[in-house]
Amino acid sequence: MLSCDICGEMVTSEPDMRAHLIVHMENEIVCPFCKLSGVNYDEMCFHIETAHFEQNTLERNFERINTVQFGTSDNKEDNTLQCGMEVNSSILSGCASNHPKNSSQCLTKDNTLKHEAFYSENLTESRKFLESREKQSGLTEVKGSIYETTYGPPECPFCGKIEEHSEDMETHVKTTHANLLDIPLEDCDQPLYDCPMCGLICTNYHILQEHVDLHLEENSFCQGMDRVQCSGDLQLAHQLQQEEDRKRKSEESRQEIEEFQKLQRQYGLDNSGGYKQQQLRNMEIEVNRGRMPPSEFHRRKADMMESLAIGIDDGKTKTSGIIEALHRYYQNAATDVRQVWLSSVVDHFHSSLGDKGWGCGYRNFQMLLSSLLQNDAYDDCLKGMSVPCIPKIQSMIEDAWKEGFDPQGASQLNNRLQGTKAWIGACEVYILLTSLRVKCRIVDFHKSTGPLGTHPRLFEWILNYYSSEGEGSPKVVCTSKPPIYLQHQGHSRTVIGIEEKKNRTLCLLIFDPGCPSREMQKLLKQDIEASSLKQLRKSMGNLKHKQYQIVAVEGALSPEEKVARRQDSQVFTAEKIP
Repeated sequence: MLSCDICGEMVTSEPDMRAHLIVHMENEIVCPFCKLSGVNYDEMCFHIETAHFEQNTLERNFERINTVQFGTSDNKEDNTLQCGMEVNSSILSGCASNHPKNSSQCLTKDNTLKHEAFYSENLTESRKFLESREKQSGLTEVKGSIYETTYGPPECPFCGKIEEHSEDMETHVKTTHANLLDIPLEDCDQPLYDCPMCGLICTNYHILQEHVDLHLEENSFCQGMDRVQCSGDLQLAHQLQQEEDRKRKSEESRQEIEEFQKLQRQYGLDNSGGYKQQQLRNMEIEVNRGRMPPSEFHRRKADMMESLAIGIDDGKTKTSGIIEALHRYYQNAATDVRQVWLSSVVDHFHSSLGDKGWGCGYRNFQMLLSSLLQNDAYDDCLKGMSVPCIPKIQSMIEDAWKEGFDPQGASQLNNRLQGTKAWIGACEVYILLTSLRVKCRIVDFHKSTGPLGTHPRLFEWILNYYSSEGEGSPKVVCTSKPPIYLQHQGHSRTVIGIEEKKNRTLCLLIFDPGCPSREMQKLLKQDIEASSLKQLRKSMGNLKHKQYQIVAVEGALSPEEKVARRQDSQVFTAEKIP
């Protein structure tokens, strides 16, 4: 058995099925409004009544007008006409106006003949359709079941009621909602109500009110959805902003940690070891590069360990006798110099493999202390001392902190210097000298006092420090004044004198711990070349850092003065010029 996919009818052979499908093709019904096809007559009627009820209602008024204008006394013909009109009502609905309020006005007297001819033609078509319907009446029940299976039980478009069959739904719509389907004729006095929101025409005020309420509920729902959407957007924006803030803070925190670690490495606070560890590591590198034989490595290591054990510098970076050599040079040469003042005898110390990059402050303290140890005025406070090695200097500063000197500076360096590569500056040199009962002071030249970032007040202060005689003094003045510790950002040096040229310009004479011994040895020759002094001479144009600090020694302290200075260092301040 074969089943028709259109109507579900069962046939016994393929020739019968082809004949059956030809019948479908010849009798296919098409909706005049939306061109729907492929359904039987009952299904098409139900489709027109439900989907195109406004146009269908207009056609019913049209039928009433035709009945009045073209009625006949022939009872049989009248019944046939009425039947034809009912059957063909949905087919003729395509000729009606789309605006229900003006449908009656379209039927003027001038159009009567045209309408009569049009109606007769459609009546003939309706009769042909009825004959076709009678032929297919045996298939109606089968097609109805297929429709219900395919589309489900029909639902009322007005009240939502569900019926089991399309015929029952059609009856329900025509009886229960007739007032919605039927539009009054032109001469009817029933008022019409236009929806102010969509223009729909209602015949009842209560229906219009319910219809408008549906509009308001829909708008309220849409507004609620908009608010929900807006709230969701705000929440999403808030989450995105929080995520962006979190990433920004994380990046800032990472950068701060990197900068802090960089500063720790720069100032020797990264726990990478101190003088001893760096000395051994750098000597191993020299051996690996072939610059130092292994025997030399072991010899230097033994000397270093001995020096660290006794706390005294091994003197391998020291150069002595430079002040005497300079005195001879200025006496016999330097014709462009009017007068020069030199400090007391001082030894030069330069950085080694163990403190390269961070030990300048310690080396300058060694220079200053070497001068004090050769000055009889400081024998009482420095009795029995020798120039200490760098780890010993670190230990001496820690002892000064324990005595109560500069607690704020101690906390900044975590109260620890030994075993680190921490830098020291003017404050640490000051408290170390004070703890040794050496009288000194810090002077801060915190801003430029001359053109182009120069510091003429610094040069004038140093000149006043060294000069003690008037115009009649000799060309070379070897004073008893100790050298001056000079600090600026990132480096420190030692001022061992000042010269005044014949044009009244000033030049400082400076020992730099970064200058190696082989260069300093050139100053010990009998005939010093002027070019060798370039590493010592610093004019105003050479000193353009933003800020300078000096530590100047002024004598010895009594034990009582030492206690007073320790108390003053609780709130440490430097003398500022200008």
